[in-house]
Amino acid sequence: MSIRSAFAFSATRNTPGTLDATFAANGKTQVFFADSLSSLANDIAIDAQGRLLVAAKVAMADGSRFGLARLLEDGSADLAFGKQGSVIGQFEPGFEAMGAKVLVMPDGNILLAGLHYENTHRTLPALALLDQQGRLVQSFGDNGRCVVRLPGGLSLGIRDAWLPPGVPGAEACDVDVQQDGRILILANHHYELADHVGLLIRLDVEGSLDCSFNGSGFVVVRHLLMNTWLSSLTVQRDGRILVGGSINFPEEGLLARYHADGRLDDRFAVDGFMTFKTQGHGARVSQVVQQNEGGILCFGSSCEPMHCLTFKMHSDGRPNNHCNGGQPQRLQIGHRGCQWIAAQLQPDGSVLAAGATIGGVEADFILGRYLPNGHPDRRFGKGCGCTRTRLGPGPDTATCVTVQADGNIVAGGYSLQGSYKAVVARFLG
Repeated sequence: MSIRSAFAFSATRNTPGTLDATFAANGKTQVFFADSLSSLANDIAIDAQGRLLVAAKVAMADGSRFGLARLLEDGSADLAFGKQGSVIGQFEPGFEAMGAKVLVMPDGNILLAGLHYENTHRTLPALALLDQQGRLVQSFGDNGRCVVRLPGGLSLGIRDAWLPPGVPGAEACDVDVQQDGRILILANHHYELADHVGLLIRLDVEGSLDCSFNGSGFVVVRHLLMNTWLSSLTVQRDGRILVGGSINFPEEGLLARYHADGRLDDRFAVDGFMTFKTQGHGARVSQVVQQNEGGILCFGSSCEPMHCLTFKMHSDGRPNNHCNGGQPQRLQIGHRGCQWIAAQLQPDGSVLAAGATIGGVEADFILGRYLPNGHPDRRFGKGCGCTRTRLGPGPDTATCVTVQADGNIVAGGYSLQGSYKAVVARFLG
């Protein structure tokens, strides 16, 4: 195992990972949601015209809403989208909501995934499909929106209203689309007391439960009867489905793989599941990336202490002994803790990661770049493979990352400026 410390350096203008002063206002912009009290950006995607789509949780005077904003390539609001550049809505009238993930569909429509707040304690996974002007596509779900309810309340999860931003909790959402257009979405169900299971759910292209998937439309993901939480969903190039998260108290990192039809892939790792600790410490998987050569790279955090975590495996779930001796790698950034929250594969096989340091005003955006072999890219961040950026006087958290056509890196998240505000920043690639 390796642990390294990284510090904030005053890098030169051309150093990869530093703010791009030509973007918006000195490299960063606040994402505008009309009449909002606060906002948290949770995901970012780029459409065919190079515009930035930002999914968010937006606080209004009467509760939380999902938010979807569109920015032009230079970071300015695209006023042709929605109302003054953004859409604010609910998955069902009269209920609170949040936006977590955004995907651009092949036809240009925009799929927004998030959580519908059934009440003050419970959530349900939900989707909305919008056109390129920000209008709901009426043929999808219930007039453009879909709340996923499974028999017996199985898709009900826990609402984490008490958790401050930037701290991992039970609320999680991820979505991906199979080659035939059918939609996969995650949920985490909480039974009585401390009993948790993950769920992998499939909907058809119109937003209805697809009962041909595992014979029921969903798979209950549980390893060895232990508490199981899911946070990451990836459809591999061969159609198989990787899910990641954690199990147990204290937590261990979890990966599982399923065939495209919902059957467990029992040739992956041990009977379809792979779990791991980090030299005796707990572990949590936030994002799973399939690399160009078929290998798997996990991102997340260790627990107690919380450090950024990566773990490289072969395509069959066996640890890759050529990377850190087949053990998870921990990276210490700052003094109080740090975590990787998001990651994205690049065409050259490298992987970008985004996250934050932890601890009040010490919380900053962090970015990292890893080589195809799983080791930090020393050309990024002035020799240490990562950068740490303070955007304002209060805590900052990066939750998502993507790359523009020119190779520059766009990260989204939120910054405390009186209240939390959704922000997007661009960094040199």
